[in-house]
Amino acid sequence: MSEFPAYIRRLGRESAFAKGAFLFQAEEQAAAFFFILSGEIRVFKMDEQGRELEVTRLGAGDFVGEAFALVHGRYPFFAQAARDARALVFGAEAVDRAIAARPDAARFFVRLLARKCVQLSGRVESLGMKTVRRRLAEFLLSGCRGGGPCAIVLPMKKGELAKALGTVGETLSRTLRQMQDDRLIEVEGKIIRVTDCPGLRREIGS
Repeated sequence: MSEFPAYIRRLGRESAFAKGAFLFQAEEQAAAFFFILSGEIRVFKMDEQGRELEVTRLGAGDFVGEAFALVHGRYPFFAQAARDARALVFGAEAVDRAIAARPDAARFFVRLLARKCVQLSGRVESLGMKTVRRRLAEFLLSGCRGGGPCAIVLPMKKGELAKALGTVGETLSRTLRQMQDDRLIEVEGKIIRVTDCPGLRREIGS
């Protein structure tokens, strides 16, 4: 959602977040939510061993934290700037007052939450129903054009890719080795060569 009414925009204040800065951390009181104007935000959780599990990455046009702020709950995850970012910060109380005063504001935020529910449903299905191997195959194919061999330069470190795929580094490394053994890909540092594009497509059932 890159466009919204001016009266909604006026409820927020623009703020900058340097790479590595947290917009919020898990278990903090959700007093505000954020609309990303530029940059990239990584959303992640931590397991009991302190390992990060990346939920998603968000960019310009995305909201983050709105569901928890609007119910005055606590954030269940961390939101951190993956690179320098700017965002509109919406205070929960100011939004509450706008919703009480304007039916059109209430409609806007109901639709916003409904869209987020649809997106989260798709993410849960991906993490719960698809194997790491299939999620990796989909990622690689998204960087391939045409049906022949291609080379993909990873836009992030493998550890970050593991988090983005909803897994850990050890599992990603094992999956990459298995795909190499099956002669689907070749890995050389940050370059992954897809040597059997049709075989990779069969991995995702297409």
